[in-house]
Amino acid sequence: MPPRGTLAIIVGGGPAPGINSVISSATIEAINEGFEVLGVQEGFKYLMREDTSRVRRLQIEDVSRIHLLGGSILGTARDNPTKQEKDTRAVLDSLHALGVTHLMTIGGDDTAFSSRTMAEKSGGAIRTVHVPKTIDNDLPLPSHIPTFGYQTARHVGVELVRNLIEDARSTKRWFIVVAMGRQAGHLALGIGKAAGATLTLIREEFEQETVPFAQICDIVEGSIIKRRADGLHYGVAILAEGLIEKLDKQELAELEDVERDEHGHIRFAEVNLARKVKAELQGRFAQRDMKITITNKNIGYELRCADPIPFDAAYCRDLGYSAIRFLTSGGSGAMISVQGGRMVPILFTDIRDPVTGKTRVRNVDPNSESYRVAREYMTRLGPEDFEYSAWVEKLAHAAHLTVDAFCRKFEYLTGAVQSGA
Repeated sequence: MPPRGTLAIIVGGGPAPGINSVISSATIEAINEGFEVLGVQEGFKYLMREDTSRVRRLQIEDVSRIHLLGGSILGTARDNPTKQEKDTRAVLDSLHALGVTHLMTIGGDDTAFSSRTMAEKSGGAIRTVHVPKTIDNDLPLPSHIPTFGYQTARHVGVELVRNLIEDARSTKRWFIVVAMGRQAGHLALGIGKAAGATLTLIREEFEQETVPFAQICDIVEGSIIKRRADGLHYGVAILAEGLIEKLDKQELAELEDVERDEHGHIRFAEVNLARKVKAELQGRFAQRDMKITITNKNIGYELRCADPIPFDAAYCRDLGYSAIRFLTSGGSGAMISVQGGRMVPILFTDIRDPVTGKTRVRNVDPNSESYRVAREYMTRLGPEDFEYSAWVEKLAHAAHLTVDAFCRKFEYLTGAVQSGA
């Protein structure tokens, strides 16, 4: 009996826990529905070169026990077939040569855009479905629905930060930690809130287009001083890497030669924000004859290929199964979500930014109750810290500054006007 069609599975973007669970459930369901299934190695990379030698047929025995493994048995790559028309055509020609009738992509916003492009450019000859994957949690799903991999990344990140908190407590030092999140602060905030970090800074809390590097350092320094005023000489501050895009480009002039990925994004691993903040703060305290130990740390790569926690393993099985059910029902051109236990396809046209034409980004809502709760449990200077003269004097003493100098330097962070402190 001839196959019902040929399904190709492509993984794009960075790794995320749960990829193998999606591949497993989708492959099994597709085969059971009469499809031939092809696994495409390393994303669109080789298809863009019209090289189909790295495509292999998947059988149930190849995928039946991979759902609890981190990483991707198909690898992944960031090569973008939508940047040039010739690359788009090469991928379409390759898929047609392989006899592909259905395409399932697994990835983030850029891969979702590539999937949509393949559906449109094929004129309907290839039906596509996208499974949203990113530890950044920034795809435009409903606010209560995470992208797969996020929960595992947060879980592993929390364990790492808890260890850093204990190290900080034991050695009386500060850690400046930068967490992944190119455009949204979900991961940094999720880790900081759950681990009980001293302070978490995300780009969404700043309304202005550009944030001075000095302001970021002032906020962290204020947190350090407030802790010292309470007799605590340690802490962990988490910064979302997306803050880098908020910095004044002139302040990053020395980083202009930094490497960029295939989508034109700065490789944030090359911009060591934590080290820059550490160096600035150590210089400030040294000028006031204050001894402080600060260690910088980036976390992100440690999270991406972790074995999925049970939530993501089960969630990804739902997603893979639902993606195939969507295709077999005649659907195409949508991103799959599972809401309230039901498959809910989200059309690419509904998640497209009308200005850029790309997939919209879901940011942290700084007006949400969840964010307000996170702020309540951070240690950072607030309006209340400038209400009583005795406390202001204690803060100034902890900073090795006069009261006037302390207020001039830090009161602007609170948005408050000091009265009689």
